[in-house]
Amino acid sequence: MSPDEFDEFYAGSWSRLVGQLYAMTGNLAEAQDVVQEAFVRAWRGREELSQAQAPEAWVRTVAWRLAVSRWRRTRSSLLAVFRHGAPPDAPSPGPEYAALVAALRKISEEQRRVVVLHYLCDLPVAEVARETGAPEGTVKVRLSRARAALAKHLSDDLMEMSA
Repeated sequence: MSPDEFDEFYAGSWSRLVGQLYAMTGNLAEAQDVVQEAFVRAWRGREELSQAQAPEAWVRTVAWRLAVSRWRRTRSSLLAVFRHGAPPDAPSPGPEYAALVAALRKISEEQRRVVVLHYLCDLPVAEVARETGAPEGTVKVRLSRARAALAKHLSDDLMEMSA
C-alpha cells in the first residue's frame, strides 16, 4: 500500500472505525485513541495491511485488542489497589529542593547530568562515567565545576527566598 493509498484508506475509514469502536467501548476518547494507535501500527505494517483481505477489519481488530488490553491493565491496577491499599502520598518537595532544581537549571546540561547521577542517584564516579560515556577525569572536572557554579546559584536563590 503506497502512502497515497494509505492516506485515502485512512480518510475513508477513520470516522467509521471511531464510531464502531465508540459503540464497542462506550467511550469516545478511548475509541479515538485506540483507532489512532491501530492506524499507527497499520502504517508501520503497510505491507501486511495491503495483503489483508479486509484492511478496515484489520485496523478494527487491532483497535479492539488495544482497548481490551487497556481494560486489563486498568483492572489489574485497580485489583492491586484493592489488595494492597492506595500508595501513601509522597511528600511534596520543600523549598530547598525547589531551589536546588532552579540552580541546576542554570548550569550546563553535562554538569547537571553528572551532579544528578552522582549526588541524587548515589552513583560512584566510575558508574557516572559509564552511563554518560565520558572519561572518569572528565566526570570529576564536571562535578567540580558544577559544585562551584551551584554554590553561587544556591546562595543567590536561598537569599531571594528569605527576602
